[in-house]
Amino acid sequence: MVETIQIPTPDGTAEAYLAGSGPGVLFYMDAIGLRPRIAEMVDEIASWGYTVLAPHVFYRHGSAADLSPTADLRVAENRAAFFRSGVMARVNALTPDKAERDAAAWIATLAEHAAAGPMGTVGYCMGARLALRTAGWHADRVKAVGGFHGGGLVTDRPDSPHLAIAGTTASYALLHADDDKSLTPEHVTVLEDTLTEAGRPHVNEIVPGAPHGYTMSDTSSWHEEGARRASAELRALLDRALG
Repeated sequence: MVETIQIPTPDGTAEAYLAGSGPGVLFYMDAIGLRPRIAEMVDEIASWGYTVLAPHVFYRHGSAADLSPTADLRVAENRAAFFRSGVMARVNALTPDKAERDAAAWIATLAEHAAAGPMGTVGYCMGARLALRTAGWHADRVKAVGGFHGGGLVTDRPDSPHLAIAGTTASYALLHADDDKSLTPEHVTVLEDTLTEAGRPHVNEIVPGAPHGYTMSDTSSWHEEGARRASAELRALLDRALG
């Protein structure tokens, strides 16, 4: 059963979904936000024997309800219109310094509810960037990192998310969308080289035929086979690293 809690942060109060018991898993939502689909995914992971926390990372811009889509995003035109409505402005406003402050609050809150010991983090879409960064900021606690249809994981900036991998002690499961301009095959190669050089156990692959957003059944990007594989890889990762 997923409940909604409130988390104090240095920049305000954020709502979050919480479910389950056992080792902690920090769940980073996609750019669409907290909504029933995210609650379903949180509940699924919790059913495997984990405490799952999914914060509303856009709390500085309004509540989850305020920012949620009102149209059916399973219609491609509606999904495109929603992303034209200011979503990327919120994504870009969540700078690494803000995300780092937030991550400390998320980790502390998760620790209050989860079993003692190592934690995992998982992110979808832009949440995959946050998952990689969080593993770097909290390398002493985060031992599993999942990232699915992530974008912008490799950039030419000095704070590129993939650079956080070198300082971690985590295992990784990264499954990328096919034909994704935000995460190209060349980027996947950079990730592979980085993970290998860091000696991190990992899965790092493109899911054939799966578009960006493939795990989200409430949008036109839903790809059932890709979603099943993401779920299976995540469960295996968590069980290996935290179980």
